[in-house]
Amino acid sequence: MMENNKAEHLSKFSFWGVIVTLGIVYGDIGTSPLYVMKAIIGANPHLDVNYIIGAVSCIIWTITLQTTIKYVLITLRADNKGEGGILALYALVRKSKKKWLYVIAIIGASTLIADGIITPSITVVSAIEGLKGLNSETPVVPISILIISVLFLIQQFGTKIIGKSFGPMMVIWFSMLGILGLIEIFKFAPILKAFNPYYAANLLITSPSWFLILGAVFLCTTGAEALYSDLGHCGIKNIRVSWIFVKLTLILNYLGQGAWVITHLDSVTETTNPFYALMPESFLIFGVTMATVAAIIASQALISGSFTIFSEGMSLNFWPRQRIKYPTEVKGQLYIPFVNWFLYIFCIVMVLYFQTSSNMEAAYGLSITITMLITTLLLGFYLRMQNIKTVFVIPFVAVFLTIELAFLTANMFKFMHGGWVTILIAGAIFSIMFVWFNARIIKNKYMQFLEIKSFYRILSDINKDVTIPKYSTNLVYLSKANIKTDIEGKIIYSIINKQPKRADNYWILHIDHLDDPTTFEYTFEKLIPDTLYRINIKLGFQVQPLINLYFRQIIDELVENKEFDLTSNYPSLRKNNIPGDFRFIIIHRVYNQNQGLMFKERFTMNLYNIIKHLGITDSRAYGLDTSNITVESVPLVIKREYKNKIKRVEV
Repeated sequence: MMENNKAEHLSKFSFWGVIVTLGIVYGDIGTSPLYVMKAIIGANPHLDVNYIIGAVSCIIWTITLQTTIKYVLITLRADNKGEGGILALYALVRKSKKKWLYVIAIIGASTLIADGIITPSITVVSAIEGLKGLNSETPVVPISILIISVLFLIQQFGTKIIGKSFGPMMVIWFSMLGILGLIEIFKFAPILKAFNPYYAANLLITSPSWFLILGAVFLCTTGAEALYSDLGHCGIKNIRVSWIFVKLTLILNYLGQGAWVITHLDSVTETTNPFYALMPESFLIFGVTMATVAAIIASQALISGSFTIFSEGMSLNFWPRQRIKYPTEVKGQLYIPFVNWFLYIFCIVMVLYFQTSSNMEAAYGLSITITMLITTLLLGFYLRMQNIKTVFVIPFVAVFLTIELAFLTANMFKFMHGGWVTILIAGAIFSIMFVWFNARIIKNKYMQFLEIKSFYRILSDINKDVTIPKYSTNLVYLSKANIKTDIEGKIIYSIINKQPKRADNYWILHIDHLDDPTTFEYTFEKLIPDTLYRINIKLGFQVQPLINLYFRQIIDELVENKEFDLTSNYPSLRKNNIPGDFRFIIIHRVYNQNQGLMFKERFTMNLYNIIKHLGITDSRAYGLDTSNITVESVPLVIKREYKNKIKRVEV
């Protein structure tokens, strides 16, 4: 409860909330000045004043349209009980009749994760490259790999102590950006013409390499999705107020970089990075240090965001269950070992493959453009569900789809220059999510549910039949029956047919994953007095399914309320007030490829059997005590008509 209150305090508007927001939300977009102007220079070897002013104008209006209007003013309103992000948005719209929306949702999640892989690589490498201004022989790749390795290594210990300093450090970083840019603006005031959108439009219309320019410009807004994803951690007011300061300093820095390039047109080359050129040589070490710190903060935000996406994906049945750890008591901070080392390996591969930030720029931006497109589509459905008139929704969707499709078209030219790497990674993640989700649908399609009332008498008889050896005092079955009057046929089969199991108490435990992000409650019903009980645990998609822990809390509360007697029914144990034992039964339905499925379903289930090895067992996923678990396997029964019926003949 204290952690919830703390989170609510931070999500409310306050000075400290604004500072914390700077450290959590803006790492990605805040490090864009490290490489955006450098990419713009590389997009056109023939630089002139109009080109630079037009490019800076593109940056200003891209930030304004994409980040300020789309995300800060509109998208942040699409919150799921205070939580944001593409999967939170999907959880809001999946109630509509358009069941195919899950496809575009996992496309968006996959491309966002792919972007999270390249972001640490490009930001850290860009920061360390600044040292070449002091020593051209600086070993950028080894230093970058070392920093990235340390960053991923410390994830398992939590980042509570480091995280406290993120906000103040980003205040210094953004202030530095603004001041450095402002100083350079005074040296070439005409750069302020970039505020006029005419220069942006004129550049894109007249330049034959507009697609290269747009591909470079888009990098200035790649962190916009993080504003929405971190809505639940910071709150809408803190994000909106802090964005005023962030946007001001970013624009000042881009203007300053543009002014510097214009005043040094004769000496600028493709390898020139205007960001570091703004700094006096005596300031460079401090500047590189701050850039490295900002890169680490940006990387940390993307890593934590990836943990959250995978965690939500598990709750929404998009990803196999993984082991989740909670390294600190900070609400919402989690650590998924599989995801951490998966991201680490690919980050190192990115650094070794691309070597320089210039090469990474060619791959960066393509995947996140797709995420933004998906957000726009889902947001359109959400606005309609909110009864916003079509006359307003269609222009909104049309405008931003046009902008993002233009960026996507521009970024597609990066495909052969490295963009294929992030698309390949996103494609692999999408394939796993797609197969996992559809395999679960297939399994549920062939699940047999029975009316539980029709088995009350036989369960009561088994409970009293002393000729059957007692299997356990309390026998707990995990059930997928959403309707309280139903029970899976496999559970009845396990109790009655597969070695009859006598117990003093039978428990039907159902886990209900809800679209609401933070729901954490349960219901309790006595189906047969002193024999059969049903507990329905309702969890939001951001609440981790630590079922063993929750079940113990529920039993303790029932005992305290005198609704259940925990004491063992064995006379010798009851005499000494010893509590009864509990045993969990987990039943796996095993798919046999010889069963009568259609080709598409058979192909999906075969892939599912491979993918499930990425995950962990249900007992580990639910945090159950493995010493009290029995795992049973039953066939996935499929009703089928036999084309060739075997004929009986007389002997």
